[in-house]
Amino acid sequence: MLQANGERLLEIIGKHSKAAPSIQGILLPEQMAPALVALQAAIEKEELQRRQAIEQAQAEHLPPPRFEDITLRQRALPLMEMVRACQQADEPITWGV
Repeated sequence: MLQANGERLLEIIGKHSKAAPSIQGILLPEQMAPALVALQAAIEKEELQRRQAIEQAQAEHLPPPRFEDITLRQRALPLMEMVRACQQADEPITWGV
């Protein structure tokens, strides 16, 4: 995953910001459920925004909008699977250590 994409996912779960970059970090098991909720909410928001943009373009008889080829859902899925596996095993996720 490219750095910008990884940083976006970490921002969504509250583990990265411009003020506090996430070169190193840890996601504890007790933080995993809220992280999954945050990721799912961000995915749903992006999908709604895409649908609304398409509907608006259709209503205005404009060409459909162009989006990134890879959706947030596609980028987040591997992370979400890892979080679920670590949550079940009660193990933290660390990076940059």
